[in-house]
Amino acid sequence: MSKAIVVVSFGTTYPETRRKTIEACEQAIQERFPAYPVYRAFTSNVVRRRIKKQEGLDIPTVKEVLDQLLEAGTEEVYIQPLHVILGSEYEKILTQAKEFESAFKKLVVAKPLLNSQEDYEAVKDILLERYGHEGQDAATVLMGHGSQHYAFTAYAALDHMLKGSSVYVGCVESYPPVELIEQELKKDGVREVHLAPFMLVAGDHATNDMSSDEEGSWYRFFKEQGYEVKAHLVGLGEYPEVQQLYIQHLEEIIE
Repeated sequence: MSKAIVVVSFGTTYPETRRKTIEACEQAIQERFPAYPVYRAFTSNVVRRRIKKQEGLDIPTVKEVLDQLLEAGTEEVYIQPLHVILGSEYEKILTQAKEFESAFKKLVVAKPLLNSQEDYEAVKDILLERYGHEGQDAATVLMGHGSQHYAFTAYAALDHMLKGSSVYVGCVESYPPVELIEQELKKDGVREVHLAPFMLVAGDHATNDMSSDEEGSWYRFFKEQGYEVKAHLVGLGEYPEVQQLYIQHLEEIIE
């Protein structure tokens, strides 16, 4: 019986972080499941079009990969999203996969990074280990993407679980906003701010909205508030322990 794994992410137009994050996750998954061929798909059509124009690469959608696998006679397909929350991009995967429910003997979609309470606890521990040791009067502020989807509450929940530590989670497009995080830093006597993305990749948002000196960036915002600021362009997908969480979600649906 032929089986396959499809690893799905939003995608990024930045080749270097794509290699360090998305490709690293795919490789870790392939090593864990050597008997399963691993395929890539992106959910962002804008990213896919830009990559095609800039690099000449055709990155398929979930639907296109499933069409390809069906044609090849694959019988079991396991989809692992590399998304962070159960938001609109995750729902896009479910919608495209639903069309193929009866076409395969088995077609299952695993959960993104943050799903169960255990996931939140595990991610909290990873963040504290990676970012919670910057020293006295210092804090790390992680930039989440945020969402207009009701799943935006995931970011606030994680930030709440980190209360009392030197790690904070804010969002560039929803709640908690950076201004609210800054109020917390002021109360906690923080003088030095380390910025890092709470995103799979260190792509467009991390480069421009977080770490640039442009008007409206978090780097500029904290500088103007009088903090010493350092930016770290490391996507979550670079961390082996984050890759392992995705693998655990895949193990749950395969085994």
